[in-house]
Amino acid sequence: MKIALSGYGKMGKEIEKIALERGHEIVVTFNDSDDWVGKEEELANADVAIEFSMPQSVVSNIFRCFDAGTPVVVGTTGWFDQLQHVREVCWKHNRSLLYASNFSVGVNLFFEVNKMLAKLMNEHEEYHVSIEEIHHTAKLDAPSGTAISLANDIIDRTDNKNVWVNEKSDKEYELEIFSHREESVPGTHVVKYESDIDTIEITHTAKSRVGFAKGAVLAAEWLVNKKGVYTMSDLIKDVKFEGFAK
Repeated sequence: MKIALSGYGKMGKEIEKIALERGHEIVVTFNDSDDWVGKEEELANADVAIEFSMPQSVVSNIFRCFDAGTPVVVGTTGWFDQLQHVREVCWKHNRSLLYASNFSVGVNLFFEVNKMLAKLMNEHEEYHVSIEEIHHTAKLDAPSGTAISLANDIIDRTDNKNVWVNEKSDKEYELEIFSHREESVPGTHVVKYESDIDTIEITHTAKSRVGFAKGAVLAAEWLVNKKGVYTMSDLIKDVKFEGFAK
């Protein structure tokens, strides 16, 4: 499979390493807006593009892939306020898009556990739910896309939470997300239910970028020859991961 990489920083290089190990070829890389100039043919010849650049450039990069007819896997976060428009363009022009707030297989299983727990805890109003996320200092968006996904899944399954906020709140209908930035932390997410008598927590801790990169490559393999808009939940339902964890 021929892969175009948009974003050639630490994550891009990790994706490149895993893609090569899995027998794929990196045919072109883009690391800033100037890199796209004159490389339209290389992009069009790629079987799929993987996008891990910056929030301010991700949408224009997606549209460049659409123009080239190249399926695109998007792991950049901080742009979901434009998601509906991007989805509509994808459908209108019969293109291919797979986006996720987190490509780690473990995180996406964590999402499913979070949904089940939220549904169970909705019957117990004595528990106060909150989310904590910790990432490296180079991460620009806060809260993380993963924390937002966790929050939205809780809100969808909880009667007394209507909106998330990225701060402490005394409003019962607001779901608090607490964001922290520390050196060399790939990503930690904690969902906490606390009452006067006990605390229930579920935690996902990433040990490195490898899990994110592996998931992105798997998503790229899965997206080729498909049309439409997909998320990691579509992939999780469709793929067995026995050999992928190696």
